[in-house]
Amino acid sequence: MPKIKTHSGAKKRFKLTATGKVAYKKIGRGHLLRKKNQKRIRALKKKGYLGSTAAKKIKQLMPYSD
Repeated sequence: MPKIKTHSGAKKRFKLTATGKVAYKKIGRGHLLRKKNQKRIRALKKKGYLGSTAAKKIKQLMPYSD
């Protein structure tokens, strides 16, 4: 049985944590930071975690990241 290919877009954008959650980098930190307040910028520094339904789909795209 051949190996399943990992989705290259998913492997660049998502990471599986040790507990099995799917983490991603939040959007909005690229540019135009001057007009965003510090509370918002601090919140954007933190990782985001997908909900269970979306995480299930991403785990299918990355079969060997368990």
